[in-house]
This record gives sequence, C-alpha cells and structure tokens, in this order.
Amino acid sequence: MLSPFNDEYFMKKALEEAELAFEKGEIPVGVVVVINDRIIARGHNLTETLNDVTAHAEMQAITAAANFLGGKYLQKCTMYITLEPCQMCAGALYWSQISKIVFGAEDSQRGYRKFGVQLHPKTEVKSGVLEEEASSLLKRFFIEKRNLN
Repeated sequence: MLSPFNDEYFMKKALEEAELAFEKGEIPVGVVVVINDRIIARGHNLTETLNDVTAHAEMQAITAAANFLGGKYLQKCTMYITLEPCQMCAGALYWSQISKIVFGAEDSQRGYRKFGVQLHPKTEVKSGVLEEEASSLLKRFFIEKRNLN
C-alpha cells in the first residue's frame, strides 16, 4: 500500500503555512519539519510581525524542531520549504545537520545557491516540488503589495 505521506503531501502543508504568512502581510514562505512521516514543527515568515530580519520561516521551524527533539541537531529530519532558503537560513540548516531539505520555488535573486553557500555534506536536497503553486503565491503577494502602494 502506498503511503499518503510523500513530498507533495508535506509541501502542501508548508504551503498552508505560507498562506498564513500571506494573510499577515508577510512574504509568503512556509515550512514544515518532518521525522518518520510526522510533522514536528511548522513555521512561516514573521519578519514584519516581530520586526526581526532573522525571523524567516526556516529559522522559526529549526528552533521549534530542536525544542521538540530536545537537541540542536535535526538529523533524520526533512524540512519542506516553499522557497529556496537564503544564505542565512542555509547556514543555520548547515549547523542543524538536517538530513534533507525539499523546496518548491527557486530564488534566483537571494537563494543560497546563487551565493555558493553549502549545506552540510550529508544533507540531501530536492527542489521543484509544487514549484508552480509556491511561485504563484509569491507572485500574487508582490502584485498585491505593489498595487497597494
């Protein structure tokens, strides 16, 4: 029997987090952290809400997952992110030793790969999962933001 828990399933959960960010006027990036097909942490951008440039979705989720696990390393965990991480978040993911990241939309302007940032050597990366859905949410956010100004 096929498990309903696959990359698309968990990316949809990350997209739900991104929608929450969108509703708050935050750049719509969402994250879930999974271990053994169980979501142990969720996060979305809170930089405007908290007036904190480091309050990215990934940073929120890393802290929540580490608290849940009772340790700073996220080995055996997968993080599903709607947008390619920036270099700050990639650095934090490196130090967390997360086993896998899966992201939706690429960030050709600010994504970690543009700057040559490396993740932990044991971290597996998969990109393009529900990319169109993630990209369209981001585009809609910025179109609406421009129209309000």
